Amino acid sequence: MKNHLLIACILFLFGNTVKAQTDTTAGTFWHPNPPVYAVKHAIEVESLVPMFFTGGYHFALGYRYKKFRIRASVINGGTYNAETAGLKNSSSEFKRYYTTSPGIFFGYNVWKNLEVYSYLEFHTFKITQKSTGIKKDLKSVDTGLGVSYQFFIGKYFYIQPGLHLYVRRNNSVDFETATYHIPNADISPVIRIGARLWKKY
Repeated sequence: MKNHLLIACILFLFGNTVKAQTDTTAGTFWHPNPPVYAVKHAIEVESLVPMFFTGGYHFALGYRYKKFRIRASVINGGTYNAETAGLKNSSSEFKRYYTTSPGIFFGYNVWKNLEVYSYLEFHTFKITQKSTGIKKDLKSVDTGLGVSYQFFIGKYFYIQPGLHLYVRRNNSVDFETATYHIPNADISPVIRIGARLWKKY
């Protein structure tokens, strides 16, 4: 009788263990429950990683409240020539580099991890005339719209590809033999890698 009772207890415990291991109420690695987009508060850090490949850097710190998100960033583009992203009046005679510049972003999750946002970036561009090598600074306050999607890898890490449209007012800088006019608009694909440091549902 004791052996039967012991076997029954072992089977009961084993059954509960298997059930706990197969219980999906807590979600899976790729689909956690609750879902990552259901967070009420979160602090995230991220980086526009291509800037590191051009000798620059980018860091951002963001706070999320439900569907809203605010993010502060600093960027240095290194040797990345931003002139190639300009629309219409991009110049083949000049190169345009991001020097260290701050920005602030305001976003809203319209669906799951799909975010639309606007921003203000206080850029200082280093303008280089190709023919002479002369370099001059040009300051520009850029605004615009962005759209991106956070693809989470588990609960904490994510990859966030997106597309930015930058717009700015007319601005120029004089060189000895020519005048550089910055494009009124840039369009640029972006990809950020980030981590959620803290969250609360």
